[in-house]
Formats: sequence, structure tokens, C-alpha cells
Amino acid sequence: MEVLALIGPAGTGKSYKASLVAHEYSVDMIIDDGLLIKDSKILAGRSAKREATTMAAVRRAIFSDPSDALSVRAKLREAAPRRVMVLGTSREMIERIVESLGLPEPGQYLNIAEVSTREEIRRAVRIRREQGKHVIPAPTFEVKKTFSGYLVDPLRFLLKRKTGPDDRPFVIEKSVVRPTFSSLGKFVIADSVVMAIAARAAEDIAGVSKISKVQVESTEEGVTLTVDLTVSYGERVFDVLGSVQETVKKTVEYMTALNVLAVNVRARGVSVN
Repeated sequence: MEVLALIGPAGTGKSYKASLVAHEYSVDMIIDDGLLIKDSKILAGRSAKREATTMAAVRRAIFSDPSDALSVRAKLREAAPRRVMVLGTSREMIERIVESLGLPEPGQYLNIAEVSTREEIRRAVRIRREQGKHVIPAPTFEVKKTFSGYLVDPLRFLLKRKTGPDDRPFVIEKSVVRPTFSSLGKFVIADSVVMAIAARAAEDIAGVSKISKVQVESTEEGVTLTVDLTVSYGERVFDVLGSVQETVKKTVEYMTALNVLAVNVRARGVSVN
């Protein structure tokens, strides 16, 4: 297994550039801020960007937790990648990561200045300083599994393949998040807001007479919604409940970026009006 390292100060755009560099250097997997990522899918680890403090985020990023290190090691053995890219702020940090994961010493070190222009780096630093935004090189639907309650914005790029008979462009997806340890503070969506969004979405479904109650159960992984309602007389009950379930999930996820684990819909009565 070969190891490639991408280093640069915090906030200079390493994670933003990670997928493009991985493509250019034929990298099979990326290790970034506590996550093992392959083909835009998070295989193992826990993102450092969900930690409450900067120090906790650093410990997570260097895999100081033995259970995190073991899970990533197991996935690496299972996948047996030919080339892995490790991101870090310094050579020392890279050395700590490869030691924790039992990886070979990097055969090549790339500096962020070698893969980004001065203007790109300045822009990345400015966005980090002014907006507190961080990038994770994985799609939003992957990131939301562990970032419920945080600001999540999707980024999507088309990239042309550099070699091979198939020269069609392919999609690279990233996500922008604002961690708890951001200087701008924590992004929180109150349960009452989620309940109001869910109720309004359910009310707009044909066949729904009245919304009796909406409950929200929040966990680190996401939210579970329970909607109690009254169905109009003559409607196909299960069709109405299915439509409510689907619409509420899509609406809440779209408007809040929360990961909706489940929507339970219960018919509490039939209205003849």
C-alpha cells in the first residue's frame, strides 16, 4: 500500500481539494479529519468536525481513540487499497495518523500550495475566518448521518476523466458544514420549528382533515417524527398515510438539513366533514 500525504495549515482548502487531488494521483481512499472515505462514501471513523472543542477535534483527527483507529484499520485491511491519501496540517500530524492506523510512511508529501493557487488559498482562509465553514469530501446524504443539527450545504462538480476509454465527465460531491467548535457558535434547530414544518407539510396532503399532534425525538444520528392525524371520510387511509410519510421526510430534510431517521404516521380518526 502506498501513502500520499497532503499537508497545509488549517483552513487553507485541503478537504476542498482532496477529491480532485485523489483523482489526479489515482488515490483509492482518503483519510481526512477522522474519516475514511472511498468513492464519496464514508466507510469508517467519526468526523472531527462534530466535536465540541478544537482540542477534541484534533484528537479525533489523529485517531487517538483506539476504537476509531481499530474500525478504520479493519476497513483498510478489508478493502486493501493500492494508494491512500492522508490529510493533515503538518508532517507531525501525518506521522501521528499513519502510526495510529498502522500505515506505511508516506512516500510523497504534497503541500496545499502545490495543488491550489494563492487566490484559492486566500479565499478558503477568508471563508473559514468569516463564515466558520469547513468542507468534508463526501456527499451531503453521507454527511447528514453524523451531522444532524449542523449547517450542511452540498457542492457538486463535474470532472473529466484523465485516462481510459470512457471520457465522460463524472460527479464529485462535497459538503460544507459549520462545526460546533466554530467561532460563530453552534447551529441549532429547535424541535418546535421541526414540528411546525412537519405539521404544515402534512396538512397540505389531500385526504388529511386535521393534524392532532407532532412529536420529535432527537438523537446524535438524526430525528424521528411521529405525526397523529385525522383522515377525511372516503379516502384510502394507507395511501394518505404513505403520502404524509414521504412528504414530511422530504420537506423536513430539505428545509433543515437534518437526517430524518423515520416518520411514523398514525390515523387517530376519520372526519365526516
